[in-house]
Amino acid sequence: MASNSYVNPNAKAGLEKMKYEVASEIGVNLKQGYNGDLTSKQAGSIGGRMVKKLIEKAESNM
Repeated sequence: MASNSYVNPNAKAGLEKMKYEVASEIGVNLKQGYNGDLTSKQAGSIGGRMVKKLIEKAESNM
C-alpha cells in the first residue's frame, strides 16, 4: 500500500470544507472532531456526494 506521508495542506483543507458543505446540503449535522454518532448511511452519503462533486468538477475541466 502507498504511504500518505505527505498530504497537500490546501487540498486537505478544501476537502474538509467540502465535507461540511455536503453534510449541510443533505441535512447531516457534523461537528468539529469526532462524529462517531453518524450512521453508516449518513457517512456514506457524505462521502458519495463528495466523490460525485469531484468527478463532475474533473469532467468539466477536461
